Amino acid sequence: MEPLLQHLERFSEVLAVSRTTHVSTWDPVTVRRALQWARYLRHIHKRFGRHACISKALERRLQNQWKQQGDSGPAPAPGLANFQALGLCDQLLSLRLLANPALGDASFHYLLQQLFPGPGVPDAEEESLQGSLARLARRRAAIHMLRFNAYGENPVLQEDSLMKTQAELLLRRLQEVGEAEAGGPGRLLSSLWERSPQNNFLKVVAAALLLPPSSPRHQEEELKLGSPKTPGEEGQELLRWLLGKSDVMVAFCRSLPAGLLTLVAGRHPELSRVYLGLLTDWGRQLHYSLQKGLWIGTESQDVPWEELLSRFQSLCQAPPPLKDEVFTALKSCKAQDGDFEVPGLSIWTDLLLSLGSSA
Repeated sequence: MEPLLQHLERFSEVLAVSRTTHVSTWDPVTVRRALQWARYLRHIHKRFGRHACISKALERRLQNQWKQQGDSGPAPAPGLANFQALGLCDQLLSLRLLANPALGDASFHYLLQQLFPGPGVPDAEEESLQGSLARLARRRAAIHMLRFNAYGENPVLQEDSLMKTQAELLLRRLQEVGEAEAGGPGRLLSSLWERSPQNNFLKVVAAALLLPPSSPRHQEEELKLGSPKTPGEEGQELLRWLLGKSDVMVAFCRSLPAGLLTLVAGRHPELSRVYLGLLTDWGRQLHYSLQKGLWIGTESQDVPWEELLSRFQSLCQAPPPLKDEVFTALKSCKAQDGDFEVPGLSIWTDLLLSLGSSA
């Protein structure tokens, strides 16, 4: 027990230092050793997590240790005050280092490679860190995604710092592989799509497409002489890859919340046109059921009327020109469908009526 408490005390000091300018002296070897230390504590959590008696005893000792230290010793790093937090040590350390501008370029790039190793088979430690961060992102994003219906401010970047960090890392990694070889960004993105948890990956892509043209770290690096990239180019490469992958684009538009897609569509006109085209295609697959009195699909994968209406409602709440383009597209479909005014004959008529627009 005592050796474990000593490990925790020392690691809390490492976490505290990770937020200071002292990390400027850390090289990749130091970062690797710190991560190995964090993974050892995560192993302790995994080993004793299912043993209720042992884990409770450890947690009591941990809490007593922090209480006994008081003001006389180093304060515990936030998030390490209980046994459950041991499973997050490597995540906490990685996120703090990545957010610290004092971290040297070599160490920063080492962490990038840990999170986005690129094509090929990563080693067990890289995959473990990438997967654990993805799981943490999914848990936090599940809460914040419920608040995406506010327009004007960017809730992804405001409320979920982890998602923002992953989005910035993705763009930075795209820049690195693009400088190393032609076609590298596309191969990296395809590899991440195949290997990563897809729902989380799509959220990271959306957050990256909503980032400003350059983050502070990007701006500093773009000022360096000889930089082959222009601000915002990584985001355009990401957008081109997404638009060029029809299966990924369909999953992107079907899986993500309506409010989030409206934000992305408002920022990128090319994507908004594809999204609107998919919505109209999905609408054409529905038919009106006289028995049920609503529009239904013939296949289980068809988009339900409620979801289709919700996505159009979100788009119609966007400012011009996106809102105007949506109404123009709906009225055009209604005209091609016979320009009916009676509900139940044309899905476009019913959508326009539900949206409160006079045809």
